[in-house]
Amino acid sequence: MDKIAYTSANAIQTLMKRQTTIANNMANSNTVGFKADMVSAEAKYLNGPGHDSRALAMERDMQADMNGGTVTQTGRPLDIALEGDAMIAVQAADGKEAYSRRGDLRIAASGAMVTGDGFPVLDESGPITIPPSERVDIGADGSISYVPQGGDPTQPQELGRIKLVSTTGSAISKGPDTLFHVPNDGQLPVDENARVISGALEESNVNMTAALVDMIETSRAWETQVKLLRTAEELDESSAGIMNMPRS
Repeated sequence: MDKIAYTSANAIQTLMKRQTTIANNMANSNTVGFKADMVSAEAKYLNGPGHDSRALAMERDMQADMNGGTVTQTGRPLDIALEGDAMIAVQAADGKEAYSRRGDLRIAASGAMVTGDGFPVLDESGPITIPPSERVDIGADGSISYVPQGGDPTQPQELGRIKLVSTTGSAISKGPDTLFHVPNDGQLPVDENARVISGALEESNVNMTAALVDMIETSRAWETQVKLLRTAEELDESSAGIMNMPRS
């Protein structure tokens, strides 16, 4: 009986986390560059005397569906969509380097170039700062040019290049901040061949139809585990009743 109870309780906990993940994906179906979270778990046998007959589901690092989203033209100079598996290097809240596919860039009041969710964009020397300018453009290779205030629009000045990296052959995981991180504070290599599409954005790759189906399936699986817990309770009560039967 205890095997049913513990296994079902563990399954319910895992299903609740899965439902939370699905709900988060649905909430970000319109977030630029968002990569759908994926539920990842592995079987973990309980060690102890005797036969290891009970396995629980243990969480793994958060993973994401890296398939590309639909690219939409916006015509906005600071909007970029990344081709292939390239990513933008950004500065995470802890000051370390992390990576994002979010290309709705903007210039903060301080002059820093940041992503739509506020993370500073990096070049190879650090955060990018844009001087007061009339116009800022981003080239296909991530190079940034600008026209200074009062400057000649036909003579833009080169400022630097967004640090574009490749994830090919590297282990990365998605953090709670929606950014991608390399284990042990590692960094991804610069991809000199990375290309971006200016004036366009990559939409979220969340499939709402599939997410709704997953949510229904998860709810039904949760109900099944609850029924198993009730069955375990009934078996426990039956066993207790037998033990309390008077002896003749």
